[in-house]
Amino acid sequence: MNNSPIVKEYSSEYQDQVVDLILNIQQKEYNIPITKSDQPDLFSIGDFYQNGKGNFWLALIGDKVVGTISFLDIGNQQVALRKMFVDKDYRGAKYNTASFLLKNAIKWAQDNEIKAIYLGTTPQFLAAHRFYEKNGFTTIGMTELPENFPVLQVDKKFYQYLVE
Repeated sequence: MNNSPIVKEYSSEYQDQVVDLILNIQQKEYNIPITKSDQPDLFSIGDFYQNGKGNFWLALIGDKVVGTISFLDIGNQQVALRKMFVDKDYRGAKYNTASFLLKNAIKWAQDNEIKAIYLGTTPQFLAAHRFYEKNGFTTIGMTELPENFPVLQVDKKFYQYLVE
């Protein structure tokens, strides 16, 4: 059996799995007090993410969604990286799910003339911080974010990746 996930663009048949994956990680694993109603974007992924220079991808093992990543178009050939989540059973070197998702998204950014990727994250996602830094993201202050960057209430740490 191939351990590597397949990365593909979001389609609505995966809606329920995407919501379940993200909420489970946020609420149960990290105890973040966030609900479905706090995230209306999860119920209109196509309209919210898959337009302009934005997109949303899934990591699949068979028909199971094991990871997500998205770009939200914020104008000026810049995107906000959002909804980067990987099922805890599919993290790490065995599956490389996060790496596959991020590499796919960065390649897409290059092909679509994106100049910079920005992201905000929560202080408790320490493994995510290491992952982003290992993959070329640099820490920036909130004042260095583009004007159109949508800062979420839980975001306290910010990163930038300049696309080449």
